[in-house]
Amino acid sequence: MAKKAVASLQTGSKRLTKAIKMVKSPKTGAYLFVESIMAPDQVNDFLNKK
Repeated sequence: MAKKAVASLQTGSKRLTKAIKMVKSPKTGAYLFVESIMAPDQVNDFLNKK
């Protein structure tokens, strides 16, 4: 039911990852996309968090 997408971004010496998570809105029932750019070791925490 949940869609996950992860893309690697490299800018200079920093290595960043853009994670996109599909979340169902409790108010309307529609699906929203939540995007975040973070360090690669934080991606699993972001995707597992509700």
